Amino acid sequence: MAGGWSKDGAVQDQIDNSVEDGVAQARSRLPVGQSLLFCEECECPIPEDRRKAVAGVRLCVGCQSESDKRQKEVSKVNRRASKDSQLR
Repeated sequence: MAGGWSKDGAVQDQIDNSVEDGVAQARSRLPVGQSLLFCEECECPIPEDRRKAVAGVRLCVGCQSESDKRQKEVSKVNRRASKDSQLR
């Protein structure tokens, strides 16, 4: 059911777009290529087991954890506008 100026199925389209954007963003963060021997950020050696488990790894576990925390804080997106912004 659509309301106002929105077409039928607009809510589902919005959900689908949000999911597609999330998947595309996650895929863009996947490592590609050959794994490094030393961390890009702190230059600590990356253990061989980690290099084998994660193809294209570029960060040690500690730096990767910090990077994941920063990404999680920034990646909050709300596609729904408030009614106030629509009335202006």
